[in-house]
Amino acid sequence: MKGIYDPVLLRKKFSEKLSEAVGGFSFDPEEYTFLPGFCDVHVHFREPGFSYKETVRTGSLAAARGGYTDVCTMPNLSPVPDSKENLRVQLDIIKKDAVINVHPYGAITVREQGEVLADLEGMSRDVVAFSDDGKGVQSAEMMERAMTEAKRLGKIIAAHCEVNSLLHGGYIHDGDYAKAHGHRGICSESEWGQIERDIGLAKKTGCPYHVCHISTVESVELIRKAKADGVDITCETGPHYLVLDDTCLEENGRFKMNPPLRSPRDREALIEGLLDGTIDMIATDHAPHSKEEKCRGLEKSAFGIVGLETAFAVMYTHFVKTGIITLEKLIRLMCVNPRERFGLPLGEDFSVWRLGENFTVDPSEFLSMGRATPFEGKELYGVCAATVCGGKTVYQNLKI
Repeated sequence: MKGIYDPVLLRKKFSEKLSEAVGGFSFDPEEYTFLPGFCDVHVHFREPGFSYKETVRTGSLAAARGGYTDVCTMPNLSPVPDSKENLRVQLDIIKKDAVINVHPYGAITVREQGEVLADLEGMSRDVVAFSDDGKGVQSAEMMERAMTEAKRLGKIIAAHCEVNSLLHGGYIHDGDYAKAHGHRGICSESEWGQIERDIGLAKKTGCPYHVCHISTVESVELIRKAKADGVDITCETGPHYLVLDDTCLEENGRFKMNPPLRSPRDREALIEGLLDGTIDMIATDHAPHSKEEKCRGLEKSAFGIVGLETAFAVMYTHFVKTGIITLEKLIRLMCVNPRERFGLPLGEDFSVWRLGENFTVDPSEFLSMGRATPFEGKELYGVCAATVCGGKTVYQNLKI
């Protein structure tokens, strides 16, 4: 996928195709920019089991509105996809309801409880990778067994890294805001401690290893060193960790996610990791909840925010328009790198954008059932005009 972003070639290749799909519309090159379809390797569509939060249908529609044509869904569902039979429940829903390409993860352990290895071989043909996302695998022995098996099957282990014994009931970063407002904090070591352990296991087993949603300076440093040492490791972070930190917190559930928003120093380290290639890709960790679950303040609200419909605009506004990175670099982070790592072809999927148009984030307009976003009320640039996946226009917002 080298040289995937060439605006002239993309326009030449796709404008006629999209024009035919929407009835002969002419695309002004000054207004519309064609981009390849984005890929998010970390989303939660909540179905089966929790369809009151999100469904495959609403989640994939939200992804299409955000310019995504491929997403990978995490396995904290009911039933947990820890066997071929349980996975089939989710696959049937995806086949029936998804408007874009949805690739499920299989669980690492049975019911994501960390005690019994899931049927990795039975699921391997139908999953993009294995993860117990939402929970860290606490046992080093279990993680080594999982990595050994995943290596044999040619699959990635994607880890939510969290040491339970270090959490102490925390729910935001253990920093200045927590101390000033009497909140219980989550220490940074709860994340990087498990990354450090897993790097050693990945080096020992040779398993391709991917770290989910990194948020700390130590995590960046460990992964940077592991790459230099030749470990087969990649990682992701989310737009919110790059743009916000714990100085931005408000007493509102829309600022509560796991891992939490860290310190300014952590955010600066993440940006540095983005620039030097330590961080390979942007993933949203799109995690919708009901209004009731997110209206209980920082302490009692559920962990998780939505991000599919704002991710590109947040990154474009804060990093491309400001000159920190190029648009081509952002395309690598949101399209090329995740596809290359997880073996997901692009095909002829694409999205069309009005990059010069600004808007105010209004969660009531989301296609996702989730409404909790820390970017509510923020002004961003970049409006998705259309998304085409599998030859079909799956989202359209053209000025006709």
